[in-house]
Amino acid sequence: MSVASAKLEPLTFHFADDGLVPNNPMPFLVYRGALALDRREPERSIERLFAQNGWGDMWRNGVYDFPHYHATVHEALGVARGHARVRFGGDRGRELELSAGDVAILPAGTGHQRLGASDDFSVVGAYPPGPRMQVARPSAENHAKALRTIPQVALPQTDPVAGADGPLVRLWTRQITQAALDIPRRTI
Repeated sequence: MSVASAKLEPLTFHFADDGLVPNNPMPFLVYRGALALDRREPERSIERLFAQNGWGDMWRNGVYDFPHYHATVHEALGVARGHARVRFGGDRGRELELSAGDVAILPAGTGHQRLGASDDFSVVGAYPPGPRMQVARPSAENHAKALRTIPQVALPQTDPVAGADGPLVRLWTRQITQAALDIPRRTI
């Protein structure tokens, strides 16, 4: 039995650069209730699915309670247990409730911060092949660096939930990234 539900279509969100959190012109994706998890080892179910779809360098934990982003790599967050309220996109972004079975996929530069969570909240994080993840906090200096780094981050070859034919592959394109480079971006 597949861990991921068939015929998935993620919710999509776009967050503007706010001058401190660069975000990304590619959409932030959320699969709601996408995963059928093993009740005894839900983290393992997510790890197997992400690995099967070519995403690795995995970890188990939660989401930091301070605003941050990753300018060198895209990130998948699979919720294994519990629930949390997370703000995505920086201070001007959007607060979402994530629950067991949900997967959030953040293009490089997307701000995120845990605002609250259940005691049993557990996430599996993963990354496509490429550079190691680095945590950046919102600042003018980090923002300037991120504007140079984010356009260089390679597009994933697969969707961590749905594989090579998944929605991410069609929704994230170099044309979106290139078009954003032609638009003046706000800097401080």
